[in-house]
Amino acid sequence: MARVGNGAGNTDVDVEDCFEDAYDRIPVASKMDLKTSIEECSMALNLVLNNKFSEALDLLKPWAKDSMYHALGYSSILVMQAAMTFEHKDIQTAMATIKEALQTCQRFRKRNTVVESISSLVSKQASDNLKEEERHAEICYAECLHTKHTSAHLCSGGIKIRTSYQIYKECQNILSESQDLVSSSETFRQFEGGVKLGIGSFNLMLSLLPGRILRLLEFIGFSGNREFGLSQLREGAASHSLRAILCVLTLLLYHTYVCLILGTGEGNLVEAEALLEPYLDKFPKGSIILFYAARIAVLRGSFEKAQVKFQECIAAQQEWKQIHHLCYWELMWSHSFQQDWLQAYRYADLLCKESRWSKAIYVYQKAAILSMLPEEEAKKAGENVVELFRQVEGLKQRLAGKSIPTEKFAEMMYVWNGFTIVGKRADLTEGLLVTIEKAEQQLSNDPNPTEYQPDDQCLVQMLKGLCLKHLGRLLQAELCFTQVLSSERRIRYDHYLVPFTLYELGLLYKQQGDVAKATRFIENAKLNYKDYSMESRLHFRIHAALSSLKSSPVSTP
Repeated sequence: MARVGNGAGNTDVDVEDCFEDAYDRIPVASKMDLKTSIEECSMALNLVLNNKFSEALDLLKPWAKDSMYHALGYSSILVMQAAMTFEHKDIQTAMATIKEALQTCQRFRKRNTVVESISSLVSKQASDNLKEEERHAEICYAECLHTKHTSAHLCSGGIKIRTSYQIYKECQNILSESQDLVSSSETFRQFEGGVKLGIGSFNLMLSLLPGRILRLLEFIGFSGNREFGLSQLREGAASHSLRAILCVLTLLLYHTYVCLILGTGEGNLVEAEALLEPYLDKFPKGSIILFYAARIAVLRGSFEKAQVKFQECIAAQQEWKQIHHLCYWELMWSHSFQQDWLQAYRYADLLCKESRWSKAIYVYQKAAILSMLPEEEAKKAGENVVELFRQVEGLKQRLAGKSIPTEKFAEMMYVWNGFTIVGKRADLTEGLLVTIEKAEQQLSNDPNPTEYQPDDQCLVQMLKGLCLKHLGRLLQAELCFTQVLSSERRIRYDHYLVPFTLYELGLLYKQQGDVAKATRFIENAKLNYKDYSMESRLHFRIHAALSSLKSSPVSTP
């Protein structure tokens, strides 16, 4: 049976021939060994990549209580489905299934494995005594455990990942002590792929955490090395293992989302495109693959191309509507970047009606987009913008009888690091600057200013500075940012504006090559401000920025 391993050099799988109608030709196996279970799990993964989600579940279910790989695959798909639907019954089903999967994997593990001992250290004798099936049981158990805690997070927010992390570390020790087996055993190469996925993901995830949190985790045995994590995932992606595509998807998620939302927006799009290319060839109609192709186009500022790709993704399958919702979110933003407000509103409205993820965010987005339209055009939508905003908790008092300030949309755009994206297009950035300057003029000319005016004026200056920075007008941008800082005592409610502006000013000085000054301003934001809105998000970005500055050559003005 063909493997899924689709590294850049893997050409032994013709997916269109093998998998387009694969399920029609897959009999239920009468017996199951390790090799066959890996092959069937690979087949199921290919079915998922070809949008055949139900067929993948049907293939895995018969052996889900008797085979560790079937249990892992079956439960992982259900968890992914629950994460997208956010339906209570789906979450409960996924939680129950992942618990059963852990029990299945546990049966294959060596009794009293070292991870459960007091010392939690692997001796060479212990690793040598693990049979091949037991090694795979450790990896599958660790993956199920990590997935279980992820699904529990959907309900409770608690993630306890130490046991999973310890197992991966011990499997890494086994791998390093058994390198002579790597080239001789196909199943050992599959084990190696699991180790690289787990160790790489953990290191990358932990490296994102702000220093004070990471130091606490290091005290209890965690470590987070970004470059090591990336290298492990790259090696896993280039392998011919079952988990190659999972390493690819982890790297794509990092470069196209994590770097934007929790970092400074410096994802490696060249690498992302190279990773995706072989899968676009093999799964040209795969919705997951098409989605990432469209997302990369967004990050390159090719919004027209992205919109076409997202529509292809929507048309590719109808089974998992939640993938459509991801596309609607991206289409809403890409049309917003173009200031095509009616189209942006259309997708925000679809999200409000169809998605369960966050009604508050969707309503806020819809209202913010409508507020960008002329009043007559906004009325055609049949909704009252002020009333929409009032549906969102925390805005009711502020909007007492007032019209909506147009800068609220740009503020939301900043929260999602949208200025980094639209900044790739000078024409669209200029258009956004014009819109923000109109808001600036309206605030200045308001004959009856409210108590919120100083906050709104500072917000406008910060947003204006961002546009100017991306247009290369750095001196003007600096003036806007320093105006916010000089108005700090006038700000009554939006106290996040000062630390965020310090951070942005630091990035501007980095762009100018003044690493020392950049570090000083960003450290100021980190150390001297607390208890403000979106504080944790800024600390993630600060951590990424300071890490980047440490690797930059030192310069002085």
